[in-house]
Amino acid sequence: MEKIKLKLKGVAEIVGSDDVALLTLTDELEMKQLSVVCDRAMARQLSLRLAEAPLNNILLPEVLCGMMEDMDRQHFEVLINGLLDGQYKAVLVNKETLALTPIRVSDGVLLAMVAGLDIFIQVSLMRRQSVDFNSGSRGISIPVNTLSMDMLEKALNNAINDENYELASQLRDEMKRRK
Repeated sequence: MEKIKLKLKGVAEIVGSDDVALLTLTDELEMKQLSVVCDRAMARQLSLRLAEAPLNNILLPEVLCGMMEDMDRQHFEVLINGLLDGQYKAVLVNKETLALTPIRVSDGVLLAMVAGLDIFIQVSLMRRQSVDFNSGSRGISIPVNTLSMDMLEKALNNAINDENYELASQLRDEMKRRK
């Protein structure tokens, strides 16, 4: 299986939403980006690590990873390997036993940051889901198939209110496809 190494580039709020945020993951050359929806609590945890807050070393994930001698990139990696009903799917890969343990993508990103693990995505999924990365961009593009049903409904209502009927049609089609 071909895979591409990713890195966390940033965490951003979604305008008009109090409970979700977006993670921006890029390839190593920062040519392509993948946007992953996460909850606000996880966005805060990841932002703490990106800011390298001084007390990070006593937080639970850091303490637990420090206690596990083999929790490192030699033994484990995070692999984003699918998309189902608007949610990316990921597994924690044990490189020695090849055991795959399902993990929420945002939790996998946090674990990777804390333990120094690599994050990968299947090449075919990256090609299908990524958009060009622009470091100076003020907005983030995300594929409609990664939005939750609630987010799709809100976006559909906004598109209708803005009389953007082409977008409204695409959103409606995605909602019908899922049902």
